[in-house]
Amino acid sequence: MSTDSMERTTHVANDSSVREDFPYVGTPTTCDGAEAVVWVETHISQGSGAYPITSSTTMGAGFNMAVTNGIPNLWGEQLVFVEPESEHSAATFCEGFALAGGRVTNFTSGQGLVLMKEVLYTISGKRLPVVFNIGARALTSQSLNVHAGHDDVMSVADVGWGMLLGRNAQEACDLCLIARRAAEESSTPFFNVQDGFLTTHTVESVRLPDPDFMKEFIGDPKDKLVNLMDPDNPVMSGPVQNQDSYMKGKIAQRWYYERVGPALEEAFEEFHRNTGRKYDFVAPYRCENAEYVLVGMGSYMETAQTTVDYLRDVKGVKAGCLNIYCFRPFPMRQIVETLKNCKAFTVIERMDDPLSTTGNHLTREVKAAFCDALTGQGGLEPIGRIPKIYHGACGLGSRDVRPGDIMAIFDNMAEEGQDFFCVGIDHPLALTVDEDPDLRPTSAFSMRGHSVGGFGSVTTNKVIATIAGQVFGKDVQAYPKYGSEKKGLPTTYYLTIADSHIYSHSELNYVNLVVLNDTNALFSGNPLVGMVEGGALFMQSHYSNPADVWARIPAQHKQTICQRKLHVYYADMVEIAREVASVADLEMRMQGIVLLGVFLKLTPFSETSGMTDQQVHAGVEKALRKYFGKRGEQVVQDNLTCVKRGYSEMQQIPPELTVC
Repeated sequence: MSTDSMERTTHVANDSSVREDFPYVGTPTTCDGAEAVVWVETHISQGSGAYPITSSTTMGAGFNMAVTNGIPNLWGEQLVFVEPESEHSAATFCEGFALAGGRVTNFTSGQGLVLMKEVLYTISGKRLPVVFNIGARALTSQSLNVHAGHDDVMSVADVGWGMLLGRNAQEACDLCLIARRAAEESSTPFFNVQDGFLTTHTVESVRLPDPDFMKEFIGDPKDKLVNLMDPDNPVMSGPVQNQDSYMKGKIAQRWYYERVGPALEEAFEEFHRNTGRKYDFVAPYRCENAEYVLVGMGSYMETAQTTVDYLRDVKGVKAGCLNIYCFRPFPMRQIVETLKNCKAFTVIERMDDPLSTTGNHLTREVKAAFCDALTGQGGLEPIGRIPKIYHGACGLGSRDVRPGDIMAIFDNMAEEGQDFFCVGIDHPLALTVDEDPDLRPTSAFSMRGHSVGGFGSVTTNKVIATIAGQVFGKDVQAYPKYGSEKKGLPTTYYLTIADSHIYSHSELNYVNLVVLNDTNALFSGNPLVGMVEGGALFMQSHYSNPADVWARIPAQHKQTICQRKLHVYYADMVEIAREVASVADLEMRMQGIVLLGVFLKLTPFSETSGMTDQQVHAGVEKALRKYFGKRGEQVVQDNLTCVKRGYSEMQQIPPELTVC
C-alpha cells in the first residue's frame, strides 16, 4: 500500500463509521463538541471549577447538570462543581483540587483563558495533571467577538501545558481522553481545544467512548494521583526561591517535559488499538508526492481535506494537507519530515499578529523548525533546501473558510503569489476566489433555514439531526449561524445529511431544501441562492389558498423557482403553535418544531430507512424527550402534536400555478 493510500485509510479511520472489529468502538449518537467533552469528563473526573463564558458555557452547564442530577463518575463518586467569581478564581479552584489529589477539569474560552494565565504557570510548575477544555475564541483585540479564533490559545502557548486541537466533535471527545492520560503519565497539565461554536455547538455523528474503555484507559484517580496536601506526608510546593535556587528548579523541570512526547505517543497507540480511531501529533493527507501542501489546525482542516481530494482527482493538482493535532509539545520533526520534499507549503491560522513580521504563532514555529533542519540542529536530519513558505489569516471570528478559499490558497502557491494573505473578505491582502465547488458527499441532502431568534428553529434543527442520525442511521452535521443577535432578530441555520462523514465546515451554498420560518427573508435578501434544480422551498404562510401564497412571492424569486423547477410548500406554523401550546411562553418556540413534521414528509429518509411508521414515531418521540423532557410530559406531547400537524397540514402550491 502506498503512503498516500495509507494516509487516506487513516483519514477514514477517524470517521464515526469506524469498523466494528475493535473492542471499544463507542456508542453511535449525535451531539455537539461540548456534549461530547461533557460525556468524557463526567465519567472520568471528580470535579470541575468553571466560570461560564461563551463558547464554553454549554460544557460547564452540562457538567453542572450531572452534578445536580446526582450522576456519579465511573468509580461511584459524586461529582463536584464550583462556580467562583471569575475565570481566574476557577483556575485557582482547580489548582487546589488537584493539589489535594483530585482529578479536575475546567471549561473556558477567550478572555476567560487569558485571565487565568497567572494561575496556569503555577499549575504546570507544581506538576498538576489537570485538563482544561477550551472552546477557542477570538480575543477582543479589535472588537468583541465570541466566535472561533485561536488567539486565545496561542496567548497561553508558553505556560508549560500540553495542547491538543480537534477538528470536529468526535476528535474533541477522543482527544479529551488522550490528553488526560498523557497529562497524568507525565505530570503535565493539558489543554484540549476545539473551535468555539464551529465545533462546540455543531451537532455531528459521534461515537461516544465506552465507559468500560474510559475506566480502563484512564484509571482510578485514587490510584493515579498524589495528594500534595496530605498532613501525614508533608511536602513544600510553590515556595519563594532566590538566585541560588530558582533557576536550578526551573531547568530541572525539563525532566517532566521530556516525558510528554512519549506519553502522548503511547496514549495515541493505545487509543487506536482499542477504538480503531487513529491520532498522532500530525495527520498528513495525500502528502506523499504533493507539490503543494496546506498546513493548519482546527475545523477548517477537514474542509481542506475534501478540497485536496477535489484538487487531486478533478483538477490534477498534486495537493496535500497537514493537520496539526498537537501544538505542544511542538512536533517539529514530524512536520519537517512531511513537508521537506514539496515545492511550497502554506500555513493558515485563525488569528492575526501584525507586529510579528515573520508570521503568526504556528508559522513562526514551522519556520524555526526548518531553520534547524537546514543545519541539522535540534536532533533533525539535515535537509538540502527549505520549500517556499506562505502564510495567511483565515476564519477569524468564525469567518467562513470555503473550498473556494482553499483552492485560491493553492493557486497562490502555484503562481508564486503573496507571501502573506487573507481569505474570505474584501481587502487588498485577500486572495481572489475563482471557483467554489460543491464538495458535499455524494447523495448528500442539505437544508438551510431562515428564521428569527426565539422561534425554536435552531433547536428543531438539532432535533432533526438527532432523528436523521440516531433513527435513520445517517451521518449528520447541523449548526446555526450564531451571532450577537437577541430574540426577535434574523438567524440562519444549516443541516446536511449524508451516508458518509461530512468533511466541509462552511456555510451551505448548495441546498436541497430552503425553509422560511421568517418570510421577511424574501424581501431582505436572496434566500433561494444555491438551491439545486428540483429542490424544495417550504415557507410560513397565513393563507390557505395556494394562489394567495404564490401571489405574495416577489417576482425575482418566482423567476428562480421557475428556472430551477423548485417545488413550493407552505403551512401556518404560527397558528398551529398557537392552538397547540399549553404553556404560553412556549407558543413562539413551538413554531419551529412544526418543521419536523414537514421534514419527515418532504424527505425520503423515513421511506428508505425500511422502518415502520411506529418505529419512526418512537424515534421522533425519543429525540423530543431529549430536548424537551425536562419541561414535563405535557410539553413533550404538545411538541409531538405540532410534528403531526406539520406533517398532515403542509400543502403544496400546484406546479401549474408556479409559472412566470
